[in-house]
Amino acid sequence: MRASRTTNRREHHISGAEGIYEKSAISKMIKAYTERALNHPRGKPDKIVITIEEIKQKPKKAGILPVKTLKCGSPDEAKNIISQMLENIGVSKKAVKNAFKVLTSTNTMRGASLILKETGTRMEPDKKRGVRVSRLGIEKSAEKKLSKRLSKMNINTGTVKEALILASKAAGCPEIIAEVCISDDPDYTTGYIASEKLGYLRIPNIKNRGGMHGGRIFFVKEGVNIKRVIDHLEKKPVMTA
Repeated sequence: MRASRTTNRREHHISGAEGIYEKSAISKMIKAYTERALNHPRGKPDKIVITIEEIKQKPKKAGILPVKTLKCGSPDEAKNIISQMLENIGVSKKAVKNAFKVLTSTNTMRGASLILKETGTRMEPDKKRGVRVSRLGIEKSAEKKLSKRLSKMNINTGTVKEALILASKAAGCPEIIAEVCISDDPDYTTGYIASEKLGYLRIPNIKNRGGMHGGRIFFVKEGVNIKRVIDHLEKKPVMTA
């Protein structure tokens, strides 16, 4: 699902969501996604596009990343935490700086930005659209286990689950070394940094309440086949188990 609103001939992203579901759940999810788009805190959309596509390729299975919530009291502290963690795994200061330009811009992208970890060069073909992480879901048995684990941490919400499923798929791409995400929802102020080595690290107060900015960054290795990275994120079906 993709919801947007056009103002002064410019289309503004409102909301997006997707997943892999059984045929029997399609009607339920169409209703849920439509209500989500119509009641999003970013505003009322004037266009909602829902696409249903049959997955013919057998989904690959991936494990859920371990979850931990860090202590963080302000956006400045969050930036320092993220910057230090990224530099510790080989991301250059220039790449970190370029990433925060995207993450703090009010011109939010529909998808994610791909940034080379050393040169800081943005590699997504369309800088407005970005790269959309697609074809992802979670098996029913795994979702029940995840719900129990998140309930013990008092974070068993759809928002956390969706982000965790997405981060787990991305972490399975060997060319990606880390992901950083700030929600563009003005009411949601917890972001995260994630990777196969770090796990899924939630960062409270990553932005101030009411902030309309946000975005998703994938830091990728130098010299990789960017098309292969995009194919993994957008086209390869992955179910967390």
